[in-house]
Amino acid sequence: MLRQVLASSRYIMIIAVIGTFLGSMALILYEILALLSIFIDTIRAGNVSAKAVKVFAVGMVEAVDVFLIAIAVYSISIGLYSLFIDDKLPLPKWLEVHNLEDLKGNLVSVVIAVLAVLFLREAVAWDGPRQIAAFGVALAFVLPARPLSPLQHNTQRSPNTCTQQTQPLHSLPPQPTTHAHTPTRLRPRAS
Repeated sequence: MLRQVLASSRYIMIIAVIGTFLGSMALILYEILALLSIFIDTIRAGNVSAKAVKVFAVGMVEAVDVFLIAIAVYSISIGLYSLFIDDKLPLPKWLEVHNLEDLKGNLVSVVIAVLAVLFLREAVAWDGPRQIAAFGVALAFVLPARPLSPLQHNTQRSPNTCTQQTQPLHSLPPQPTTHAHTPTRLRPRAS
């Protein structure tokens, strides 16, 4: 009885799947309306100047930022569905999620992209008096966080198939060493 309850409890994740999917679609629709507003305002103003171009560019960069967030939320929705409901969902390879580490990796990658776009927006909107160097330095410390993460996985191609095998770095077999990199005094003597 308890086993059946626990086995079927995974379907409660459909609430998270629906919520994240609807959130993603709402972000996309909202930002499309915001972009239309920017286009209409630019055409109505009829002003072609450096300041107008800068305002338009900042609006476009902000739109990219929101679209990236929508993509992250959408990939979480698809990932949760694949993990908890149906793992046979036909998806492109780059969107496939096989475990929580894949899902977390996708999220972290998009967060890093969003942070980079956020800095780009600040750089485009920079008018001189504001200090963006501190923001850039803080971002420089965050960006390498993903590659240095101890949870990072190494993806290898299987020689017999087109599938990928994902293994934690600490479980990979040691690589054979060659004598070319071994110091001369440690090399075995040729007899």
